[in-house]
Amino acid sequence: MARELDLNMSIIENISPLHFDHKLGFYGDYENKDDILKLTEVKELSIFQIAKFKKSSVDINQIIFNNLKLPTKSLTVTSDNIVRILWVGPDTWLIISKDKKLIENIHSIFNENDFAVTDISQSRAVIEISGSKSKDVLKKGSPLNFNNDMFKPNNCANTTYNGINIIIDFISEKPDCFNLFALRSFGGSFYHSITDSCLEYGYEAI
Repeated sequence: MARELDLNMSIIENISPLHFDHKLGFYGDYENKDDILKLTEVKELSIFQIAKFKKSSVDINQIIFNNLKLPTKSLTVTSDNIVRILWVGPDTWLIISKDKKLIENIHSIFNENDFAVTDISQSRAVIEISGSKSKDVLKKGSPLNFNNDMFKPNNCANTTYNGINIIIDFISEKPDCFNLFALRSFGGSFYHSITDSCLEYGYEAI
């Protein structure tokens, strides 16, 4: 019985946040279009929140993670092909990577006397949206200013989308590509809100 329970728990843990919502295929007004939106659920990400304690005297500019400095300006991201570090508030960052071994080193760099390190990997639903109409979709539900001179690649922001709190990470352009983070408990609602906004332009769920 105990072995069966452990197996069932393992299966539950491996179910992604959007497992029952993200269905592959083409949707909306996609016919006879060369440039439709593409949506995918980003799975198996390690996401750690790093918060510097107020009492800490550590110099943030001296902290290096995978050869990346922590961004110190609001709305900015430092990144390479493996790791993205998002500024999400004063002395607060998200470190995001698919490299599990790399993330294992996080506690050796951010010691418990200076930082609170929280693994939030299982508590977030993550959607990648790409295509020339991506910003138009985001504008439908978010009050964020998406003008080119205000929100660029390697920018990020806390915002809302039709009342749901999310983080938007601008990955790249040509075509525009964004990662969208929502609380797992709101993942289904957020997914359906985003996909509903995509129908006008047509999208492929991949």
